[in-house]
Amino acid sequence: MWEVHEATIAQIHAAMQARQLTCRGLVEQYLRRIDVFDKNGPAVNAIILTNPQALAQADDLDRRFTQGGLTGPLHCVPMIVKDNFETIGLQSANGSLALEGFVSNKDAFQVARIKAAGAIVLAKSNMAEWAFTPNETLSSILPGYTRNPYALDRVTAGSSGGTAASVAASFGAVGLGSDTGNSIRGPSSHQALVGIRSTMGLTSRGGVMPLNLLADIAGPMARTVEDAVKVFQVVVGSDPADPVTAAAAAHLPQDYAASLVREGLKGARIGVLRFAYERDSTDPEIVQVFMRAVDDLRAQGATIIDPGVVEVLAEIRRTPGMGACGGFKYDINRYLASHGDRVPVKSLAEIVKSGKFHPTVRRQLEQGEQGPENGPDSPECKADAEYRQRVRDAVNKTMDAQKLDAWVYPTWSNPPRLIGDLNTPGGDNSQFFSPTTGFPSIQVPMGYTRGGRLPAGITFFGRAWSEPALIKLAYAYEQATHHRRAPESTPPLR
Repeated sequence: MWEVHEATIAQIHAAMQARQLTCRGLVEQYLRRIDVFDKNGPAVNAIILTNPQALAQADDLDRRFTQGGLTGPLHCVPMIVKDNFETIGLQSANGSLALEGFVSNKDAFQVARIKAAGAIVLAKSNMAEWAFTPNETLSSILPGYTRNPYALDRVTAGSSGGTAASVAASFGAVGLGSDTGNSIRGPSSHQALVGIRSTMGLTSRGGVMPLNLLADIAGPMARTVEDAVKVFQVVVGSDPADPVTAAAAAHLPQDYAASLVREGLKGARIGVLRFAYERDSTDPEIVQVFMRAVDDLRAQGATIIDPGVVEVLAEIRRTPGMGACGGFKYDINRYLASHGDRVPVKSLAEIVKSGKFHPTVRRQLEQGEQGPENGPDSPECKADAEYRQRVRDAVNKTMDAQKLDAWVYPTWSNPPRLIGDLNTPGGDNSQFFSPTTGFPSIQVPMGYTRGGRLPAGITFFGRAWSEPALIKLAYAYEQATHHRRAPESTPPLR
């Protein structure tokens, strides 16, 4: 039997073309892994539901393959999709009982794109309810925590933790997550994955339930840079349902696979962004692993600027006395209203009144409902836009002055916390730079802490629209180090 454990997209397609594997056989193996490991055995608890049509869709792809070969770049790639992506025929509940039963009549833009490329949505994954927390994956739609397959007593990090745990455990080949402050990159760091957060506007949020559209991004999570790039190539593009993506037209088409260059670090100038991670609570072992990663970058031909200092950043402050711009209340109310009677609740006020949510999110829901709805034309939003532009200008000015291609820093300053521990430092370094600027970041595994048990990751952060450059750096680093290894709790099935 052909082994799906840790299989890449290229390996899957090669096996199919060699007639060693059918789409049905592939899907059956992933479904078996979910059955054996998700609610049984180690009980990773990452999957909310599997697609009841997955095998029928696999049979159809097998017929089409017999007639004409691979149907697209993601032909029969079983994908794990976060529960906040609308998906035809499958419940999309944003991790909350308040939205139980909501099945959209359309696919999210990125879901439609992967399907058109031949992928199968194999399962919907658990998430932090309403995507609120960057620290753990706990919802009311699925009882209990999602566990980190590398250490079952540890958290998965942010709201895309279900996708991350699923991909790490080979419940699917690759996955889709969303990231407002952390939730692609943090879970990818905690589970030794690659995660891409794009430039704001390069990928659509259409059909993805919002947390804060000022910073929301959706995109791929994978076990290798190459697989993440293959999904990224499919999901980028302009979408009328998400006006911010109009800017993407000037930067596409782009062959991102051309950036998969093993010598991509030669001649690169990379700044160590100590501002992102140096604090009293930073774990010394994380710093040791990161500095070894910096040495690896240097060994591959990169010039390292350490420290890379954003000179004026400490002087930039939000305007005193200004309230929040938009945010969850503004965005979720408009999202729910757009779905009319299809959704069981019509507003944040109804969500709070329903009581159908995990107790841990009650306070945040109530505070959100009690707060103002400040639209794009409000003074608060104008002040926020000015603040974000000042930060963008500061980052660009520093990169110009130091002739930097990218920055690097540890994605998290601390190892994954014990489940239920809310007192020790979380260590999330992802909330500021990419979310505030809208600039892209790529997370790549950089090693392990605590006796080699707990994954740690490095972030490559760059200018707007610099994905080709970041992919080149991330791929070269990955190929030089190969830190990714499979978790022991979910081994191959014999």
